Amino acid sequence: MREDIQRLRRILTPVVEAMGYEWVGMEFHSSRPNALLRVYIDSETGITLDDCQRVSHQLSGVLDVEDLITGRYTLEISSPGLDRPLFEAKHFERFAGSQVQLRLREPQEGRRKLVGRLLGMRDDKVAIVDSEGREWQAPLERVEKARLAPEL
Repeated sequence: MREDIQRLRRILTPVVEAMGYEWVGMEFHSSRPNALLRVYIDSETGITLDDCQRVSHQLSGVLDVEDLITGRYTLEISSPGLDRPLFEAKHFERFAGSQVQLRLREPQEGRRKLVGRLLGMRDDKVAIVDSEGREWQAPLERVEKARLAPEL
């Protein structure tokens, strides 16, 4: 399944970028009976509903031609929003200093959920400091989900 996700990403990213948008990342939830492919896009001027519709139209065509997803699925195009998801090392570097929530694939010292201030990347590991001042580091591949935690 991981190979299929990487293949989807390799094919869809250039389409989004050729349209002038930043590819933020994607989530694929293969739950039955209807899978969900959520693609996050951004731009310097923000994302409108029209932007999402344009990208959806383009990606739908590519997905139909390439037949990348078997069975029924829903394609959703979204802006990253205030609780922006973080997918790649460059995202963790870009948003260093921000509050973040991480969910790990396996527990680390008994914890799967970590919340704190993002320090960036350290030796291919995501580094954060929690509210008690303790620094946590987790290899990027062990991070299941990461989002900014907006400070309002």
